[in-house]
Amino acid sequence: MSIYQNKITLSHIKKSFGTAEILKDISLEVKEGQVVALLGPSGSGKSTIFNLITGLIVPEEGTIDVNGKVGYMYQNDTMVPWKKVIDNIALPLRFQGMKKREAREKVVGYLDTFGLLGYEDKYPGMLSGGMKQRANFLKTYLTSGDIILLDEPFGALDSMTRKKMQSWLLSVTKEMGATILLITHDIEEAIFLADKVYVLSDKPATILGEVQVAFDAERTEATLLEERFLLYKKEITDILQS
Repeated sequence: MSIYQNKITLSHIKKSFGTAEILKDISLEVKEGQVVALLGPSGSGKSTIFNLITGLIVPEEGTIDVNGKVGYMYQNDTMVPWKKVIDNIALPLRFQGMKKREAREKVVGYLDTFGLLGYEDKYPGMLSGGMKQRANFLKTYLTSGDIILLDEPFGALDSMTRKKMQSWLLSVTKEMGATILLITHDIEEAIFLADKVYVLSDKPATILGEVQVAFDAERTEATLLEERFLLYKKEITDILQS
C-alpha cells in the first residue's frame, strides 16, 4: 500500500449536458506530490473533469473525493493589464480579504522561486508569454493550498518557450511539493511532465488506458531522446489508435 494519500479520487463518474453524454464511467486518482496528465482529443471532456473536481458542476453518477484545497489555472491569460505584476499575483489574496501590504509581502516571498524577481513592478504588457505564465502559476499556487489544476498551461506558447517552461514547471513542482493534474493534447508534454498519464477517448469520454511514467534520472531535454521515452510515446499512441 502506498504511503502517499490520494488527493483526488474520481469513481465511475458520468456527466451529460442535455442529451449529450460527455463523461462515461470515469475513474482516476492523483496521489500526493504527483503530476498526473489527462491526455485526449479536443472536446473530449477534460475541462468538464476539472469543473467537477472544483465543484462547479456535479455528476449524475459516481463519487468525487478531493483531499485538499484546489487552485485552477485556466488556459487563457488572466492578468489585468493596468495592474503591476505584483498586484496581479496578489489579486486573489485581496479578494480573500487580505490587506494590500500583507498580500504583496506574501507574493514577494515567492518571486525568486518562480523566476519573477525584478519583474514585480512591471505591467503584463511588458512580459513575455512565458513570464506571464509564471505569474499566473504563482497566482494559482498562492490560493490553491496543495492541489493545482492546469488546463493546457503552455498551449499558447511557441515551441522553444514551451520546452523551457516545461522544464521550469518540473523544477518548481519538485521544490514546492505541489500535487498537479494537468490537461494536454501533446503526447510528449504528457510524458515529460507527468508521473502518470490517463488517456481519454473522444466523447463520451472513457479512460482508454493508464500509463505509469518513470525515468532513471532527472528529466531534461535529453530525456526526449531516450529509448524509454520513445517506448512510452508508442504505448500511448497505440492506446489512442486502439
